[in-house]
Amino acid sequence: MTPRVPRLSSLWVRRASASSPGATPVVGDGGRASPPESLTGRTSVQTSRVCRGVVGSERVGADWLLRSNSPPGVAGTTPPRKRLARDAAWEAIMKKPRAAVGRRAAVGRRCRKQASSQAGREKHALNSSQANPSVPDGLAKRQEEVVLQASVSPYHLFRDTAEVTVFRESLLSWYDQEKRDLPWRRRAEGEMDLNRRAYAVWVSEVMLQQTQVATVINYYTRWMQKWPTLQDLASASLEEVNQLWAGLGYYSRGRRLQEGARKVVEELGGHVPRTAETLQRLLPGVGRYTAGAIASIAFGQATGVVDGNVVRVLCRVRAIGADPSSTLVSQQLWSLAQQLVDPARPGDFNQAAMELGATVCTPQRPLCSQCPVQSLCRARQRVEREQLLASQSLPGSPDVEECAPNTGQCQLCAPPTEPWDQTLGVANFPRKASRRPPREECSAICVLEQPRARGGARILLVQRPNSGLLAGLWEFPSVTVEPSGQCQHKALLQELQSWAGPLPATRLQHLGQVVHTFSHIKLTYQVYGLALEGQTPVTTPSGARWLTREEFHTAAVSTAMKKVFRVYEGQQPGTCKSSKRSQVSIPASRKKPSPGQQILDSFFRPHIRSDASRLNGTAQ
Repeated sequence: MTPRVPRLSSLWVRRASASSPGATPVVGDGGRASPPESLTGRTSVQTSRVCRGVVGSERVGADWLLRSNSPPGVAGTTPPRKRLARDAAWEAIMKKPRAAVGRRAAVGRRCRKQASSQAGREKHALNSSQANPSVPDGLAKRQEEVVLQASVSPYHLFRDTAEVTVFRESLLSWYDQEKRDLPWRRRAEGEMDLNRRAYAVWVSEVMLQQTQVATVINYYTRWMQKWPTLQDLASASLEEVNQLWAGLGYYSRGRRLQEGARKVVEELGGHVPRTAETLQRLLPGVGRYTAGAIASIAFGQATGVVDGNVVRVLCRVRAIGADPSSTLVSQQLWSLAQQLVDPARPGDFNQAAMELGATVCTPQRPLCSQCPVQSLCRARQRVEREQLLASQSLPGSPDVEECAPNTGQCQLCAPPTEPWDQTLGVANFPRKASRRPPREECSAICVLEQPRARGGARILLVQRPNSGLLAGLWEFPSVTVEPSGQCQHKALLQELQSWAGPLPATRLQHLGQVVHTFSHIKLTYQVYGLALEGQTPVTTPSGARWLTREEFHTAAVSTAMKKVFRVYEGQQPGTCKSSKRSQVSIPASRKKPSPGQQILDSFFRPHIRSDASRLNGTAQ
């Protein structure tokens, strides 16, 4: 009986090279034809290189065995001397440790995966971005680079070191002259202790998330005065943190910042992790951007960062019109940021890129004439090209480089359904991501006050749950109701009585409404007021407290609660200028008539005027 020969398909290797893209595909892995070359010709080259690097000299023995006429131990047409050599080679290969066989199998799978379809490459890019920390960083980055290089046109890349060098030097030179004087920059530059420097950067980066610089400055100054070190913040109470953070928005940021400080003090010996990878892995609330910012600014690690400002700069400089929130585009932007970061001044470079997006390369009306990298900006080149094409005096196509993929639609260009808008100019980039509208909710809320309480008037506040929206903050008693308004008076009264005991239902008055939009919720507060004339609740349950008006303004309450209290105090209707996302309105029955309306009322209701004159005459 003839012994069965084991398959050697896992040892077969592509032999295509960059110099012969049109070579005939080699059949391997069970007879399936190898995939064709990618648009850039990089996938197959990289795959062959990886396979050859791992398989090594075993391929020679395997190829020779495959050319043999019979398997080991079987006499055939092979001469005896060659048969002995063949058997020895076979035995040497089969005695390899299982780990080596596993590595060869893994390489084969990786090779086939890298040469898969476009959908497979995008999925692989997502997996690479979420790779387990145990995977070597170099290998993950090489895999990611292979996927990205095979998916985009070189038009969107920096193709030589000269361009990168010019970009770095131009941007840093501009930053040295034009950077803003900000308190966190002064503190980081003057602090010699690495842990205190990292803490100063950490606080600023967390506060600056989704918040304007002008708003953050005062909060940052007060925060660092109250808690100048990680140890100070770790020993503070959550109530104190929420109180100082009140009004800054996205309140979970403050809570997670304190959690991170406590972990550094209690578990890491007071030492902040030194690399972006360990920062992101060990500290709660620290994502990829924040970790990169701390590592580069505080510790000088050459790692790129991508925030909203950097996204805008890179999308315009390389004319990336695809959705920046997509997996492929996001990974490409991070790859570009890593390629561009200056290894000698990584912290300054990252801050310069963000500064450029915040002050020059703005969302609307960018100041292109002041841009230090204008000569490298493909968005600006596209504007000039469109202007030349629109000019009737210059026939023909202008000599301006543009994206020209070999086949299909470029993955980084804007889709054909979104044509160029001449009126926007460079603001055509980046593409605005489609967002779901916030869901709408309605709440009935009441300002319950004791005007004659001992020590001055007091108002009732209750604490929100420790998780969810506005976790741990204080607010007026409220209840979720239907937008139609049915039964909200009764439901709110029951909620008030659960906190303050029996209350007179007739005194509960509707005062107006406040509309406030959070990140994902549009919440309408129907504002009520109730004054307790000489009535003092016997007990105050846990989770509630009575505060004076002065104490209310310094308590850990949200901006929306301050709007509600303004309605209670009888503020004039209209939109609050301090927040475009919050609107305050008062029912029309309580509004003061305009001068024109007063004239009309006096014309159509003369009896009011005569009655008033008569009363005045009587009084005299």
